[in-house]
Amino acid sequence: MATKPVPPRRAPRLYLATPEVDDPSPLIASLPGLLAAADVAAVLVRLKPTDQRTMISRVKALAPAVQEAGAALLLDGHAELVARAGADGAHLTGIAALEEALPSLKPDRIAGIGGLATRHDSMAAGEAGADYVLFGEPDARGQRPSVEAIAERLQWWDELFEPPCVGFAVSREEAAEFAAAGADFVLVGDFIWTDPRGAAAALADVERAIRQAHGARLGTARAEQE
Repeated sequence: MATKPVPPRRAPRLYLATPEVDDPSPLIASLPGLLAAADVAAVLVRLKPTDQRTMISRVKALAPAVQEAGAALLLDGHAELVARAGADGAHLTGIAALEEALPSLKPDRIAGIGGLATRHDSMAAGEAGADYVLFGEPDARGQRPSVEAIAERLQWWDELFEPPCVGFAVSREEAAEFAAAGADFVLVGDFIWTDPRGAAAALADVERAIRQAHGARLGTARAEQE
């Protein structure tokens, strides 16, 4: 009896991290064009620390530009502000922060996690209820694993676990590498905003690189099956 062919998986989607937000006005002006330039699934808002009322106001000002484009708005930390600010979820660092935030986020909002130093931590995060796991972001000292180690962790997760995995890329080349390794999403940030061509051009360029890497991966998989 012939087996039903597995539908090809979609290319990884982009997860865009903002610069640290103090005055949200420049972002409000640029986000609609950015989110129209590429397939951005979510925007991670990095808030400049200040009083809670001000941070909530900044998120509320940004939210329409993100959510009306069909993207989710997540806060980098600050899970306690998510509901009050109208955000869609939060990105937490470490198991303890995830476990503390879950009661306020679940079941209606997204709880993502990074800061996962070991495979055991990653599995514990998945079992605790994380909606995605992030690999490759800098630690508190600014250190990151090698690109090869990040790609290996993404491939391992992709092959064994159900929750999506995200690769933290600091260049177009890393984004392509992580797409080829099996990332469901690729997080991009600073290098997009500092690109001399402009953020929209940089984002579209990264999306092309991701799609090319994904297409090559699908072609390799098909060849191995034949």
